[in-house]
Amino acid sequence: MIKIAVYGKGGIGKSTTVSNIAAALADRGLRVMQIGCDPKADSTNSLHGQAAIPTILDLIRQKGDAFSLKDMTVKGYKGVVCVEAGGPAPGMGCAGRGIIAALEKLKEKGAYDIYKPDIVMYDVLGDVVCGGFSMPMRKGYADAVFIITSGENMAIHAAANIAMALENFKDRGYARLAGIILNSRNVKHEEEKVLELASDIHSAVIGSLSRSTVVQEAEELHKTVIEAYPASSMAEEYRILAAAIYKEAQKRR
Repeated sequence: MIKIAVYGKGGIGKSTTVSNIAAALADRGLRVMQIGCDPKADSTNSLHGQAAIPTILDLIRQKGDAFSLKDMTVKGYKGVVCVEAGGPAPGMGCAGRGIIAALEKLKEKGAYDIYKPDIVMYDVLGDVVCGGFSMPMRKGYADAVFIITSGENMAIHAAANIAMALENFKDRGYARLAGIILNSRNVKHEEEKVLELASDIHSAVIGSLSRSTVVQEAEELHKTVIEAYPASSMAEEYRILAAAIYKEAQKRR
């Protein structure tokens, strides 16, 4: 089982990218589980096509421990197991601590033993890397961490902070940074800025994605590009990126 954590600033297109990577890997016959670690709980929407699925934290609030693994998972495209950690009620509790509770509950309910995924992908909000938001980086969860960014200043700032957190955690046996993914926004000198970031944090850009209207068109259909437009050039970009991520993560098992 390969475990991958993907971080990035909110609104950078992280969930869209992760879902398309999950779909591309599932197309290769791999068993994939995607775990959304964002209070918005919309990471997996384009994989299962539903408006929303029960989150682990909602189930804990409503039922205590009286629920099963099936209650908190939904099978999506090509059998991708979709999970949403969820978040606290507005103004109540800490989202980071919620992620800790959700991931611990997955282990407690035997998710990895029962579904036996080849690949687990954690889709993690990266605006703040503390407490529970750092949990997917920890030993036993992720083998490799990837950061998604554009050339926009705030996205690059967030990416640098995530990389700094990983560097600070290295002595604790946490997963290491495996590469940067450029999700293009067509800003001025975008590629140069992201390459400079990669150099500064001693990493590399392992793949890039074009800005395309096909992505939005697929989302309007509540599907990934891989499912909705499999013959498109954008789908091929996701396949190439998925292959690069899988190859890089295999080295770090």
